[in-house]
Amino acid sequence: MAYLYSWCRKPTDWEVTKWAKEAVRLGAGEILLTSMDQDGAKTGFDVQLTKRVSEAVSVPVIASGGAGGKEDFKEVFNEANADAALAASIFHYKETSVAEVKEYLKKEGVAVR
Repeated sequence: MAYLYSWCRKPTDWEVTKWAKEAVRLGAGEILLTSMDQDGAKTGFDVQLTKRVSEAVSVPVIASGGAGGKEDFKEVFNEANADAALAASIFHYKETSVAEVKEYLKKEGVAVR
């Protein structure tokens, strides 16, 4: 299920991979995929959702929603084939830093820019 408005979580009948494909057909150059179920939970990205979308489209997919630590980034890159990932809370509240996440990923063999 996809939500029409992230801020009010109004459910729709849209299936997320079909909607992602339609967005690409209409010209989207990348997909910023936020799991509303994971957003703010700090329990990790929705790896299965991200994998489904990344396998369904030919454009980069950015995972969003749920990062709780640097290990979550490794998981979404390795298991879901995300092209990028973003987080907010863990950085805003200084639980880790972008530099720490990048260093961890490099040590784990994940390509980092």
